[in-house]
Amino acid sequence: MTINFKQPLTPTLIEPLNRNPFLWQKAKSRTKFKAALLTYNLVNAGLWTVWALISSHYDRFFPWPVFVSFFWGMGLVGRGVAAYGGFNYEQRTQREYERLLRGQAGGASEPRT
Repeated sequence: MTINFKQPLTPTLIEPLNRNPFLWQKAKSRTKFKAALLTYNLVNAGLWTVWALISSHYDRFFPWPVFVSFFWGMGLVGRGVAAYGGFNYEQRTQREYERLLRGQAGGASEPRT
């Protein structure tokens, strides 16, 4: 038995050739959303903790981390709707492509809009 030292010790990821590109894109967008949600939660927890620890009695009436939480949260909601709601560009393009294929396969002319 010989050992090949030129081979990597960790297995490399081999992408299957029969992967559905539509589902792969959907999985990637959902994974990116989950990572962004985790980052949002960790950073905001840190900001609110810093505010609670260093703010004085008079400063507690205006929580400055609310701006970060609100505006970043609005962007995150949009990203979540795009990832899970079916409203992102890739999904709309895929649906339009499938509609055109059905129209072409059926032999019917495309309806005018």
